[in-house]
Amino acid sequence: MSRGQGRQKVEREEEEEIVDGKLRSGYGFPVTGSDSGGSTSSNGNLWSEGHFPVYIMGTLKSDSDSDVVVVPTPDLPADPIWDAMKIEAKLEAEKEPILSSFLYASILSHDCLERALGFVLANRLQNPTLLATQLMDIFDDVIMKDKGIQRSIRLDIQAFKERDPACTCYSWALLYFKGYHSLQSYRVTHALWKQGRRVLALALQSRISEVFAVDIHPAAKIGEGILLDHGTGVVIGETAVIGKKVSLMQGVTLGGTGKAVGDRHPKIGQGALLGAGATILGNIEVGEGAMIAAGSLVLKSVPPHSMAAGNPAKVVGHMEGEDPSLTMRHDATREVFKD
Repeated sequence: MSRGQGRQKVEREEEEEIVDGKLRSGYGFPVTGSDSGGSTSSNGNLWSEGHFPVYIMGTLKSDSDSDVVVVPTPDLPADPIWDAMKIEAKLEAEKEPILSSFLYASILSHDCLERALGFVLANRLQNPTLLATQLMDIFDDVIMKDKGIQRSIRLDIQAFKERDPACTCYSWALLYFKGYHSLQSYRVTHALWKQGRRVLALALQSRISEVFAVDIHPAAKIGEGILLDHGTGVVIGETAVIGKKVSLMQGVTLGGTGKAVGDRHPKIGQGALLGAGATILGNIEVGEGAMIAAGSLVLKSVPPHSMAAGNPAKVVGHMEGEDPSLTMRHDATREVFKD
């Protein structure tokens, strides 16, 4: 038996289903849309080669300006990512009964992704002076009132699902991936910082750094659709700015160059890929669609759609095709570059 999950049209139709209790597609729900009319990825999903489409609470959203026509059907879920997570949790509970209580408490007992996320983060971050119940109240108060965060947590989880081959289920990012946990915890601290609750934001930042080994200042500005792969050792300074659809590997530092105050941290353009151990210092720019090779020390701005490598880093080529953050290609082979 199968249960249809909906049908959308953007110059063509595609339907994805849950068959025999298993998600048939990599997405687990139908997505469509493309700057060039749509294309098929290697795993058979219809997804954009030019931008990053996603369903947000039942409506297809895109950061492109192209018109996207969505044809709703009665069986289109209101929140396909959350519905997919619940199905995944039920299947995992059947496979590993010892985890059934954990999966129920973390996912199945909640009525939405926001509250499940708050539960998971609170239980990861609790300590004798920051109780889980107190943290859940904080996360609930912030996330349930902030539509921007609600959008970002879904775009981020889809980034993990699509770009990290180790993340085969949406629920895995929610339950087990500390890169996702630290990123969403930062989003709460950033909201608190903007509200003027800076002492609380800094207290949470300190705890996030202690638990996840990821140190993101609450004042930093980070876009949506972010992959923080592994996460360990990532440091992002107070005036750093990261655009949409950026992928950061472990050990990345976006830091200053001394004791200067004011705007002193890097600005990372949309679609950039920052390799493992990359260190980018000062108020410089990494252009849109650029790639910083692993272990590089970047002290000067990097042009858009180029690759920088070395210590100190130099531009060694220009990128072809779509943003490296989406392809996750870290190699520096000749065919990656334009002549």
